Amino acid sequence: MTPSVTVPADGPLTGRTIAVTRAEQQAGEARRLFEAAGARVLDLPALVIGPPDNWGPLDDALAELEHFHWLIFSSANGVEAVQQRLLRLGTSLAGRPAGVKVAAVGRKTAGTLEAIGTAADFVPPSFVADSLIEHFPVSGWGLRLLLPRVQSGGRTMLAEAFAEAGARVVEVAAYETRCPEGLPTGTLQAIERCQLDAITFSSAKTVSHTAQLLERSFGADWLQRLERTRVISIGPQTSLRCRALLGRVEAEADPHDLDGLVAACVHSFRPEA
Repeated sequence: MTPSVTVPADGPLTGRTIAVTRAEQQAGEARRLFEAAGARVLDLPALVIGPPDNWGPLDDALAELEHFHWLIFSSANGVEAVQQRLLRLGTSLAGRPAGVKVAAVGRKTAGTLEAIGTAADFVPPSFVADSLIEHFPVSGWGLRLLLPRVQSGGRTMLAEAFAEAGARVVEVAAYETRCPEGLPTGTLQAIERCQLDAITFSSAKTVSHTAQLLERSFGADWLQRLERTRVISIGPQTSLRCRALLGRVEAEADPHDLDGLVAACVHSFRPEA
C-alpha cells in the first residue's frame, strides 16, 4: 500500500492530477517530486524490468572486461544489471580492472554508479546519448568499448557512431523492459472519466507500452481518452515516440531528468505556455 503523503496546498501543480509512467519498481522518486510540487499523482506503471532472454553475451563480455578501454552506461538499469552479474563473478564495478574507464549518460545513471562506490570518469553535459558522443574526452579510434543496454527497443546510435569513429564496439543485452499486464484501477477510472490533467513519459518504451495498455483497456478509440490530457516528455527520443503514437507533445524536459520533467509539467500549465 502506498503511504499517505501530505500534498502542499500551494504548490505549482496543486489541483492537478498527473499520471507518471515509470517502471513498476521505480515510481517512488517521480511520485515524491510531483507530490512535492502539489500534484495528485496516479501511478501508470508502463515497464517491468527483468533479465534479458540470455545472460551469455553479457557474462562473456564481463569475463574479458580487462580487454576493454571504456564501459559505457546509458541507464541506471544497465549499471544495476552489470553490477549484479559482476558480483556473481566474484568482483564488482568498483573492483573492475584499472584500465577500464566508465562513462554515464544522465544524472541518475551517474548517481547509481556513485551509490555502489564507482564514480563515472565521464558524464556528458546534456543527459542524452548524443551529448556523450559529441563531448567524449578522447578519440574513439582504436578503443574497445562495452555498451550494456536494454535487450529491445534501445537506440543503437551510440554503437554506430563510435564504430564510425574507429572504435571496436561490443553491445550486449543487460536487461529487458516488458509491458505490464494491466493498469491500476484508479488510473483507469481517471482516464475513463477524463480527469487526468497530464501524463508524463520517461522513455520511448513507456509511450509504446502505455498505448498498448490503453488500447487493451478502451479499444480502438483509446486515444480519445487523452484529448484533455497534456503530454509531457523527458527528452527528444521520447518526444518522437509521443508524436508518432499520440500525435503531440505539450512540453519536453530540460534537463532530461525527473526534475526537468516536473519543471516541464509546471511550465505547460502556465497561461503563457
